[in-house]
Amino acid sequence: MFELTARPDLFSPEHEAFRRSVRQFVEREITPHAAAWDEAGSFPRELYARAAAIGLLGIGYPEALGGTPADLFYTLVAAEELARAGSGGVQAGLGSHHIALPPILAQGSAALQRRVVPPVLAGEKIAALAITEPGGGSDVAALRTTMRRDGDYLVVDGEKTFITSGYRADFLTVAVRSGSDKGGGISLLLVEGDRPGLRRTLLAKTGWWASDTAQLHFDGVRVPVSNLIGEEGAGLKAIMRNFNHERLMMAAMACSYAEACAEEALAWARERKTFGAPLSERQVIRHKLVDMAARVETARALVYDLAWRTQHGVGSADVLVARTCMAKIVATQAMQFCADQAVQILGGMGYMRGTKSERLYREVKVMMIGGGSEEIMKDLAARKLGL
Repeated sequence: MFELTARPDLFSPEHEAFRRSVRQFVEREITPHAAAWDEAGSFPRELYARAAAIGLLGIGYPEALGGTPADLFYTLVAAEELARAGSGGVQAGLGSHHIALPPILAQGSAALQRRVVPPVLAGEKIAALAITEPGGGSDVAALRTTMRRDGDYLVVDGEKTFITSGYRADFLTVAVRSGSDKGGGISLLLVEGDRPGLRRTLLAKTGWWASDTAQLHFDGVRVPVSNLIGEEGAGLKAIMRNFNHERLMMAAMACSYAEACAEEALAWARERKTFGAPLSERQVIRHKLVDMAARVETARALVYDLAWRTQHGVGSADVLVARTCMAKIVATQAMQFCADQAVQILGGMGYMRGTKSERLYREVKVMMIGGGSEEIMKDLAARKLGL
């Protein structure tokens, strides 16, 4: 249905070969099980190893650490194709290392990188990022979880919430307050999942059922000083840099989720008959499908343009941040529109569990809130553009 978005100027034959490989993996390993995993509230841990076997987990990471160096468009392909299964929970859980490992790669010591990154990229360990706290979401600089020095150890006290993969993660990249200055006093450190004093509570939520989401309680958790990621007090900049990539990938995912809804609606409209004719022959339904296609195309064009500008360094850092915010807003709004229209077209079946559209309808809001809410994105974009 959506051949309009084919872009040979952006995606090389090698990109498309990788796309076919990931698509086959998704069709074989994820799509047939997505509904059952959602109902179970989890997916098998073995899926990490199977994804690693085709190079999916390591794409874009250094070869010396078990990854496969690749440009931004390879990671874009991976995000798009995983989203075709229509399960944000599986995709979020399987890809939680993409927000947990970058700070370690950017600022962590070589020893810390060698200890953490290879087993995660091999699918043997799970990594998660722990920033958000019960008392605040987007205001990262105001976090209250503390870190204090005690000899050769760092002692952590506080709470984190809404942590994707937080319940079963082996490695946690944790943001802590280590100084009195609001922004500059933030540090990042690695906390192993089996450290004494770490307690986890599984959270129930509207969508992303297959992803374990947890509240973390740190009560005098002691980790070696060598677990500090970068210099003490230099964590905020790494967190902000991490957010930009996360938001771009969320925008790409949202486009594919929107497309998955549109494709399911089209298939249903062609099959379902009302008053002796397929739904697809009704003008009102065809118009809905065109509106969905237009939303997907518009959002994806913005995402692809942003990816190209990011990869080639076109535009100032502030403008790229603003464009990233706008891409996330437009893409998640497209997802919201398409999920709503798809459920409407499917009618009663759209309200039944087991369809992609029903599942994605429940998952829309986490995409519009996670990684920075729509309101925060608009305000940040305005500031970066000097409005």
